[in-house]
Amino acid sequence: MKGRIRNLTFLSILISALAVVASAQTFTRELPLSEGGSISIINLTGRVDVSARANAASVVLTATSTTSIAESEIKIESAGDIRIALPGENGNKRIDVSLVVPERVKVNIVTGEGEVLVSGDLESIEVKTETGTIATDLPTIDLKYDLNWTASRPRYLSDIELRKVKEKSGGRFQLKGKFKNEDALDDEGNSKEEGEVSKPPDETSESSSPDDAKEKKKSRSKTVSLHFTTARGIVLLNVPPTEVTSDLRERPLTEAAKAMIKSGDVVLMEAIRRATPKYFGDYARTLPPMRREPSLSSSIRPADIPGDTTKDAVVRVTDLQNRAVSGLATADFSVTESGLPREIISLRPHTAPVNLVLLLDVSGSVDNYVNFIRKAARAFIDTARPDDRISVILFNEDVKVLSGFSTNKARLSESLDSFDAGGATAYYDAIAYTLAETLRPLKGERTAIVMLTDGDDNRSFLPFESLIGAIEESGALIYPLYVPSALIAASESNDPNKGIDPLRTRYMTLSARAEGEGERLAKVSGGVYYPITQISQIQRAYDDIVAQVRTAYTLTFRSAYRADPQNRPSPRLKITVTKANAFVQVTSVSRKN
Repeated sequence: MKGRIRNLTFLSILISALAVVASAQTFTRELPLSEGGSISIINLTGRVDVSARANAASVVLTATSTTSIAESEIKIESAGDIRIALPGENGNKRIDVSLVVPERVKVNIVTGEGEVLVSGDLESIEVKTETGTIATDLPTIDLKYDLNWTASRPRYLSDIELRKVKEKSGGRFQLKGKFKNEDALDDEGNSKEEGEVSKPPDETSESSSPDDAKEKKKSRSKTVSLHFTTARGIVLLNVPPTEVTSDLRERPLTEAAKAMIKSGDVVLMEAIRRATPKYFGDYARTLPPMRREPSLSSSIRPADIPGDTTKDAVVRVTDLQNRAVSGLATADFSVTESGLPREIISLRPHTAPVNLVLLLDVSGSVDNYVNFIRKAARAFIDTARPDDRISVILFNEDVKVLSGFSTNKARLSESLDSFDAGGATAYYDAIAYTLAETLRPLKGERTAIVMLTDGDDNRSFLPFESLIGAIEESGALIYPLYVPSALIAASESNDPNKGIDPLRTRYMTLSARAEGEGERLAKVSGGVYYPITQISQIQRAYDDIVAQVRTAYTLTFRSAYRADPQNRPSPRLKITVTKANAFVQVTSVSRKN
């Protein structure tokens, strides 16, 4: 956990810097700090990042801006304690500040709307902001915290359990208390150093005097004190900004959230606990003892047992864009086991049915949106092959299974008449629900999720980053179709020029965040991302998806090892193709019947 927030911040700063590389400027200064000294930073127009490092003997200040930085813009006082104030002459100029400091120092930070990031082993941190986020990555062996909101209800996420919020007079809120990791503290309440061995004091040694012992105890103290005051900012205690949900209010669990808790997936469960600790605890206590799936570290695969066998390997070949490669022949493949070549007997298209989940965003509040979703969903059902099994799941602030897996296209189409659109969008929760509840029982079979959405989540308990591991584990292909809401409205209008802003209506695009997430979902799963800019592209996307999920091969070869009981590919097995920039994914390997 330690250092994750800082790494994400440096990456963000680097990306921003690359965009303005021609004009970006950096100011660096090394500052002496007396023992027991404190550091104060006032930066009302930029961000502040403070990182404590064990090997730091002084303070290294780095200031970054998109334009040149004059020394007069940064006021520095370093007589024992360090005081930094900026910008000096131009009060509207944005300058971001990063400091590397020694451990166990005191830090005082004041910003306006700028983000504050603090990491490492510090003695105390006092922060004041207007709307700026305050994020920490600190030791929590012995933590004292006093968090205050002066102009809004508290918005926070924490990796540790905090006390209840108290409402004060004048619309203020306070979250105050202590947290101690008892397993990491000795009998005196001080930190146990890793690897430390207790031994009796030597009565003949001068260093074993009571005063010296007390001083040693004091030096080993790991207490961290926090005092944060913000008007309307967000506070993150040891939670990376990328793991923040779109709605920070503590609220009752949805059916999707309950399914994630029941799934036993540790990452998903922890994300729900962070988002709504009270309701998580209440619901978890109603569940029977959980039977967790074996983790990767405890799952032991038996050694391959020698024995000549003929096996079938189901493989999928993709190019650099994750698109399936068709038209390959036996001569295009090679098979080895433990580095030794194996004979390929035959190659044929894999014709087993595919389990397809149609995940529909019904969070729109425009009447025409409902008609569009129904029409688009029916078009996909008609496009799918007759023996493919389709399930339809709807989502807005929660999920609803409209139809379980079925090959009856008429019944699937009829089910689409039974819903209305409206409400917020819990997009990430819907994906996690589909993986945990709908596709988990089908693990090992060919599965895919086709999503029709505008991609903008505003209600999930789950942050986007928590999805990635679950997607990789599931093996499901994901095909996101991202359709801007304005494009839907325009498609249903007889005359889009009658709108209050026709140009904006026609060229409304997805947010950059939504586009990036759609591309990543597809890439991680092995699927394809479809940003829809014209309604006519949807049917072409459907045709392409059906072709993509169907393009796989059954490769029959002679093996020197017995078949795995769970049809898992052996780590000794390697299947490659001669086609340039093509990659083989082995789905399963079984004994040929």
